[in-house]
Amino acid sequence: MTTAPDPATGTPQPVQDTGTARARVATLALLAATVLVHLPAMERYGWFRDELYYVSCAKRLAWGYVDQPPLSIALLAAWRAIVGDSLVGMRVIPLVAHLVTVWLTMGLARRLGGGAFAQALAGVGALTSLVYLGASHNYSMNALDIVLWLLAALALLNALERMRLVDWAWLGAAFGAGLLNKLSMLWCAGGLLLGVLVSGRRRVLATPGPWLAGAIAAVLFAPHVVWQVENGWPTLEFMRNATAHKMVAASLPGFLVGQVLAMNPLAMPIWLAGLVRGLRSRTHAAQGYPGDLGLILALQYVAVFALLMVVRTARADYLAPAYPGLLALGGVAFEQATSRPGRRGWRIAAVALPVASMLTLVPFALPLLPVDTFIRYQAALGRKPAAEEHHRMGVLQQHYADMFGWPEFADSVARVASTLTPGERDRAIVIVDNYGEAGALEMFGRGRLPRIAGQHNTWYLWGPPVWDRSVAIFVGRDSAEVAEECDTVRVAGIAGHPLAMPYERDMPIVIARHFRPDLAVAWKQGKHYE
Repeated sequence: MTTAPDPATGTPQPVQDTGTARARVATLALLAATVLVHLPAMERYGWFRDELYYVSCAKRLAWGYVDQPPLSIALLAAWRAIVGDSLVGMRVIPLVAHLVTVWLTMGLARRLGGGAFAQALAGVGALTSLVYLGASHNYSMNALDIVLWLLAALALLNALERMRLVDWAWLGAAFGAGLLNKLSMLWCAGGLLLGVLVSGRRRVLATPGPWLAGAIAAVLFAPHVVWQVENGWPTLEFMRNATAHKMVAASLPGFLVGQVLAMNPLAMPIWLAGLVRGLRSRTHAAQGYPGDLGLILALQYVAVFALLMVVRTARADYLAPAYPGLLALGGVAFEQATSRPGRRGWRIAAVALPVASMLTLVPFALPLLPVDTFIRYQAALGRKPAAEEHHRMGVLQQHYADMFGWPEFADSVARVASTLTPGERDRAIVIVDNYGEAGALEMFGRGRLPRIAGQHNTWYLWGPPVWDRSVAIFVGRDSAEVAEECDTVRVAGIAGHPLAMPYERDMPIVIARHFRPDLAVAWKQGKHYE
């Protein structure tokens, strides 16, 4: 709200700031559009593999897990106390995270000098990003990661502009929370630090503020580090194994194409303009534009991009949290480039094209279509499921295939378990190959199955179970392999779903009796972190 003199009296009167009003209308419209895009997909296809694992983790709270820090799991445990095992209820949190991402990206554009159109265009980029849509469909740490990177960027801008210790404290809190959510917050912090060093703000490192921020982040992160030490640094082993055995190596051209597709092909002009503007930011400082701040955000992106290319096994979505700064800078660049008369029509295209591209490609990010329709749509566009891991692919991309077959899987194992005598069921355990299968049995086989055990990631740390080695149900293991360890073996069923990943189809369900090896030794030998 601004003021202007009253024509009759000359006294100041409040006047509605039309730019601010337009920005508020754009914010509400984009937030409503975000909800409308997500709602039809909230429950379609079913539980995602990782979501089942996260629920298992939430039942066993700790300061860490083999493949992630504890924050997202603690949040899920608290939220489950309200919504229970509702899939839609569980997915409210990532939806809210996408709403916050859109809102904060618009706020970042405003902080960088953008008016109503710059904020709206930045928000469109955040809404229409396919990787943001996909990350905010399933519950995971990834949607929270994007929000926490944004909070860290905004906290740094506040700290650099105001130079108050309280702002540096908030930056440390953002870094600490980010590290407790996902270790890639180290990339965020390192990229921002590089930006500060290269920009004209490096002198700030001689003040107490940055060191306070680092100390707060370290204190918040310390309990997880202690957990890592106590458990033999499992996350380092997990990352080594995933890099060496699980992830497909990425080439520079492939990674670049992946960025364009992930962020929405027709939104590329926004973030690319933002990158250029950020790298040339000092030339705009004389116009009242906080140039060094834009340079910091651009350099953060460049630094993380370079790091991921060195890693070579990085997926396209690993870079996703670094884009909001570029979207905000791009909104400012487009606003200034189209501010002259005769260029306003370009603004319509700048907004319409990303939206049109999103509407065309959104079925690949959100399960909006019935599966048969999606398969036909995928074929009509000439696309095939691409492998990011060393697995054979089926007719669906892995993100969708991993939503199929979990209740049926639990039913198949429960049918086999029902053939055991009550005494055998009390003594038996069910041993599965991966955390998705274990989580599915725990979720959908409740009350119908013996105890569940697995040696994949954190399930390994929760075992070995108390077991007299008399009866076991092995799922997915070849009966001849089981026979090398047990006296009697019988294939009693088959589990799988035609739309699941190929390695989750036609899995034998084997009843075995009298397990011979030493359980503790066998448990360690079967550990697999990846």
